[in-house]
Amino acid sequence: MNALARAIERPDPVAGFGDRSPLHGLERRRIGIIDLAAQSIAAVAPAAAATTVVLLVAGVAPHATVASIVAAAILSLGVARTVSQFARRFAATGAVYTYTARGLGTRAGLAAGVAILTGYGAVAMFALLGGAYYATYLTAGLWPSIDRALVTALFVVGQGVLVAFVLVRGIRISARAALVVETLSVALIVVLLIVLLVKIGPIDLAAVAGVGVAHLDPTAFAAGAVIALTAFVGFESAATLGVESVSPLRNVPRAITGTVVLSGLLYALAAVTQVAGFDALGSDLSTSASPVNELAEAYGLGGWGVVADLGIAASFLACTIGTTTALVRVLFALSRDGVLPTAVGRAHRRFGTPAAAVGWALPIIMAVPVLVIVAGIDTRDAMHVTIGVGAAGYIVAYILVCVAAPVFLRRIGESTIGVTVVAGVSALALAAALVLFFVDDAVEGGAVVAVVGVLAVVSTAVIAVLRRRHGPRALGVYDEPVAAQVLGGVVSTRHPGDA
Repeated sequence: MNALARAIERPDPVAGFGDRSPLHGLERRRIGIIDLAAQSIAAVAPAAAATTVVLLVAGVAPHATVASIVAAAILSLGVARTVSQFARRFAATGAVYTYTARGLGTRAGLAAGVAILTGYGAVAMFALLGGAYYATYLTAGLWPSIDRALVTALFVVGQGVLVAFVLVRGIRISARAALVVETLSVALIVVLLIVLLVKIGPIDLAAVAGVGVAHLDPTAFAAGAVIALTAFVGFESAATLGVESVSPLRNVPRAITGTVVLSGLLYALAAVTQVAGFDALGSDLSTSASPVNELAEAYGLGGWGVVADLGIAASFLACTIGTTTALVRVLFALSRDGVLPTAVGRAHRRFGTPAAAVGWALPIIMAVPVLVIVAGIDTRDAMHVTIGVGAAGYIVAYILVCVAAPVFLRRIGESTIGVTVVAGVSALALAAALVLFFVDDAVEGGAVVAVVGVLAVVSTAVIAVLRRRHGPRALGVYDEPVAAQVLGGVVSTRHPGDA
């Protein structure tokens, strides 16, 4: 027997490991890079965003629609690179919440947790409303006499029940369901956009992009970039599946960055097509109710408009799956940190999913849209408010994690000038974007500002109570090797994740 064989058969004891991970219960090391990418892409919902956000950007930046979207993509890429600094060092279901807690401590970690939960929750509600809106729109085309409010509410409930099922049944099912739905949706939208570009004819890209426009308004461009940024939020959600993924330190950063790049390309294609198409028709893109449908009708592709609506509705469903998948894992992490009740952190014994967190979150996510519909509030108005609140939550969380990254890297002796500069510039740009976003909303009536203000007051009180209850113990548990996984591993009395 050689030395290697002896070492394997009778390894020297290696102390310092626990008998189980702090995040035990989840189905570990089960999904690959494709499923991780599916998670982030579903949370972003590029098919739906490509056909809705372009219109919103055109409303505030008619001469800089394409440029605003490109600027938002560059900023999102900077944030993605910063988030990846954490993702390539440890796997944590809390993602942005855990990263911020590890970099800036308890108070900032809780703030990031509340912010990202607000983002995920509000966008999940937005997606439920969006999917129900487009499904009802298609149904009304077949049965014009239907009660639209009732049908919309039923579609919200139906989607919620389906989402709950796939989330409890297993991460592979939810990831694959989101992947199939979003892939088909994106494929439909891309084919339609390319066919429209061919129909439109030669395009002056410089003119479409607003290059050289004498009356380009910098304020409008900045406002457009802020709105365009909402089309990218959610790209970091693959990090919430780090514990459940194969080679998370390599695959999670790839999924995060790849999602931003692919989404940016799709949005640029959608923006160029819609701006060029309406310019060729001599019409105003910002006044359109459904730009892609109108272009399809104008260029003899009316049937494709219906297909596109199906794809958009499906994309909203995938978005609900993706954002809720991330949300329940952050709740799971908060429970394992001792911030939320222990019951929230219970995993399904058979499927290895955070089933208890699903049971806590889904009823609220479904109830708010249903109450909005019952109250007679216009679905599109409700969508505007929910996406605005969600975007504010995401941006606050992104600012905190960008500030946390250089601090964390300096603490572990791995700080670099490049990362510090990217993180700092991203944090400043996001802060400016948030202020501009609130100013623009206040001018329009302040519905989002009012909701965010109430949430901020409530969240501050909740964070104070949680911090007092939690005590001085550090937050931010993450996955760690256990004794059974290490050759010669010996269980220590210290529980993994303890400060």
